[in-house]
Amino acid sequence: MGYKNVIFKENSVFLITGGAGFIGSNLCEAILKKGHKVICLDNLSTGKEENISEFLNNPKFTFINGDIRELNICMNACEGVDYVLHQAAWGSVPRSIEKPLLYEEINIKGSLNILEAARQNNVKKFVYASSSSVYGDEPNLPKVEGREGNLLSPYALTKRTNEEYAKLYTQLYGLDTYGLRYFNVFGKRQDPKGNYAAVIPKFIKQLLYNERPTINGDGKQSRDFTFIENVIEANLKACLAPKQVAGQVFNIAFGGREDLIDVYNLICKVLNKKIKPHYGPERKGDIKHSNADISLARRLLNYDPSWDFEMGIKNAIQWYKENS
Repeated sequence: MGYKNVIFKENSVFLITGGAGFIGSNLCEAILKKGHKVICLDNLSTGKEENISEFLNNPKFTFINGDIRELNICMNACEGVDYVLHQAAWGSVPRSIEKPLLYEEINIKGSLNILEAARQNNVKKFVYASSSSVYGDEPNLPKVEGREGNLLSPYALTKRTNEEYAKLYTQLYGLDTYGLRYFNVFGKRQDPKGNYAAVIPKFIKQLLYNERPTINGDGKQSRDFTFIENVIEANLKACLAPKQVAGQVFNIAFGGREDLIDVYNLICKVLNKKIKPHYGPERKGDIKHSNADISLARRLLNYDPSWDFEMGIKNAIQWYKENS
């Protein structure tokens, strides 16, 4: 269960792009705890220095303040690296609709730079973050790899393009790439601030301060909310996946489904709050329902998520209470 028993060769070197972000900083922490070297590449545009401040004095941790849009920075960062965990990207469906050119530049061009740098530096494995948004308007549940619909946002398009480039890099150049389609990840260090903040940290933070949250739509939209520990497990297990499964993409979730209003009510219950939410308009580009079939990741990556939604939400709430 989990990733505690995932073993790498001594002194393995990991490059984590976007390592000062929510998912990236949790990966940095997990790998450092295993005693390996971590290089964190982040330009702090969405990541935060406070997410990695506790690692800065660790002799096995190196922080590079740099941008994946610069190929020479990517080349230097990949030197001597065994495993790349590529998390750097701009998220948020609504923001991508407002700024499509920026998303093209960061999420597509930046990812291609990292792929090329990994190839030229003979990196062993290239594991990268994709997204459940690539399923677009495909109506069937659960979501299954290979059954995608029309894309609904520039963000989704950038993630789909990354998948195609990664597949080509495996086919043409022999770089072992593994795409992880994350489903609504949540947990400690996720930013609750701003217009584009993820819904769970936003609800928790607002309720902690007795503010009245807004739910976009009727609250009946559902998501396969995935606790951060499961995502760490998927990344580490992908690094040890057999070469024969390289070039593929995998759903990474718990495999459950929660209505947004039920999530809200559970957070209220755990925090002992009785605050009714506002209901706002639905967000453009959002998918109504999301639920993952994780059987491919179970079979080919040995992925076995051990944190269900309720365990994860209680852990996350505790962290926000201690750090609010």
